[in-house]
Amino acid sequence: MSDIRATLRAQAVETPSWAYGNSGTRFKVFAQRGVPRDPYEKLADAAQVHAFTGVAPTVALHIPWDRVDDYADLARHATELGVRIGAINSNVFQDDDYRLGSVTNPDPAVRRKALDHLLACVDVMDATGSDTLKLWFSDGTNYPGQDDIRDRQDRLAEALAAVYDRLGEGQRFLLEYKLFEPAFYVTDVPDWGTAYAHCLRLGDKAQVVVDTGHHAPGTNIEFIVAFLLREGKLGGFDFNSRFYADDDLMVGAADPFQLFRIMYEVIRGGALSGRYAGPEQGVAFMLDQCHNIEPKIPGQIRSVMNIQEATAKALRVDGDALARAQAEGDVLGANAVLMDAYSTDVRPLLAELRQEMGLDPDPMAAYARSGYSEKIVAERVGGTQAGWGA
Repeated sequence: MSDIRATLRAQAVETPSWAYGNSGTRFKVFAQRGVPRDPYEKLADAAQVHAFTGVAPTVALHIPWDRVDDYADLARHATELGVRIGAINSNVFQDDDYRLGSVTNPDPAVRRKALDHLLACVDVMDATGSDTLKLWFSDGTNYPGQDDIRDRQDRLAEALAAVYDRLGEGQRFLLEYKLFEPAFYVTDVPDWGTAYAHCLRLGDKAQVVVDTGHHAPGTNIEFIVAFLLREGKLGGFDFNSRFYADDDLMVGAADPFQLFRIMYEVIRGGALSGRYAGPEQGVAFMLDQCHNIEPKIPGQIRSVMNIQEATAKALRVDGDALARAQAEGDVLGANAVLMDAYSTDVRPLLAELRQEMGLDPDPMAAYARSGYSEKIVAERVGGTQAGWGA
């Protein structure tokens, strides 16, 4: 039990800056009072999540949504708040120039523009002390014959190689994949196999990130996790929940059993060390969620708690008993070992652990009592609220 406590105490979950702004579904974004107006206020809200959970020490930025004049100053501000800058997320999908793609666009000028942005994001990494660049491309085609599939892969490979060569010591990039949206015929990075193939060709500083909302219905995500861990190519997660497509709901909301199974494979692969520590160890546990109808900060706190609960349950799997049942071909016995761990109520354990860390055992209730929500509603009057556009 002491080992479980130590592991949970050391776990780290990264929250995304954009989850604190006005963001949501594709048809409508509902504005909320007290939403941050700039990256500095986003960091202040993220610091609240860390203050009440104790395990959310880093904040992912999205460029240009989090553009500032002085990134070193933004990093200093984060440190003063008790958090750090985490992954830098690039954005090559919002400009009109990217209608036919970014790094795979048939127009060399557009490809150059996209690559320049990616390289500028590495500059932001240098200025903030970030070790991770996250790449997601909306590139693809809507119709057969619209563009050459193989040529687009060549263009993608060329851009990734240029970014890879720009990375410094101790830096890496994570390549994200997505089955569809907004491209409906061919998405240039549609699945983990495509991302894995590109990363494998480049080397240790290129790894795959698994967004739990980016798969076809019925996909066995834990198999993908196990395979990528075995190959040393799983760099991180974008945790969220989906019922239909990329719903960006709180992680564990749709299928908490799936989250448990994923975390078991992470533990089985020896990759629960948190922040990146080299190509052979460490997985970044990042949230990627858009809180549209739920309050921003409580939504993040609940997501962190859901990951903690899934992790605590996965840590309770009796590895020796499971190995014996598997070796003996005891199908039901092996399944029962996993189900016994999943059925364990780990909330008392986590409450005790938080008290040992000097935290309130109930982060949600503690935040509600803190008055922070009322404070930011009163103070953040005027200006422009942050959202997908900034």
